[in-house]
Amino acid sequence: MGIGLIIFDCDGVIADSEVLSASVLIDQLAALGIAVTPADVRRDFLGRSFPTVAQTIRQAHGRPLPDSFEADYRARLLDRFTTELLPTPGVRAILDGLRIPACIATSSSPQRVAHTLEVLGLAGRFAGRVFTASQVSRGKPAPDLFLFAAQRMGAAPEGTLVVEDSAPGIAAGLAAGMAVLHYAGGAHLRGAEPMALPPGLRSFDNWDEFSQLLASLQEGASTP
Repeated sequence: MGIGLIIFDCDGVIADSEVLSASVLIDQLAALGIAVTPADVRRDFLGRSFPTVAQTIRQAHGRPLPDSFEADYRARLLDRFTTELLPTPGVRAILDGLRIPACIATSSSPQRVAHTLEVLGLAGRFAGRVFTASQVSRGKPAPDLFLFAAQRMGAAPEGTLVVEDSAPGIAAGLAAGMAVLHYAGGAHLRGAEPMALPPGLRSFDNWDEFSQLLASLQEGASTP
């Protein structure tokens, strides 16, 4: 079976947003006397929903967070997105050239992904084809979100390609029985230690490589 659906993660894959997200979170935690580094964010928070991130912070530092912490974070982040958010370099050309149905499946909240796509001018392109962790009982690294997205898009898991930047997202795609590519071209991964990937999983850091990788997957799927 060839690839009949592409599921893109949003943050760090379509939107070059993870550096902004990390900056807002680090500053907000610093105001509470909690020190977190960009490396900590990449290792512990990338690809996870905000409630999971907040729970991890509470457990790691043994202290509660203010009741307004999440709302304050989201408000500050959306303000930064409005003035500073950009797409990952080259992704628009890839989206413009796609001849395969595509959707977004993200750990972000519905409000955040909606704002992200609006700022990037992509809201219309993905109208009705955006799925979030709020729609399933288990977020990444469980396969639920990707399976839900494929089902809603009318695609079989084995004919679906997931493009992800995070370890939880990669694990979710593989657990769903889908083909997975790792995108490492976001600003948050530049200069970082390369992620340990499952054997055989291909990584790319330039969208110019995507069409050839997709063609290779299609060719492999059609080979007896």
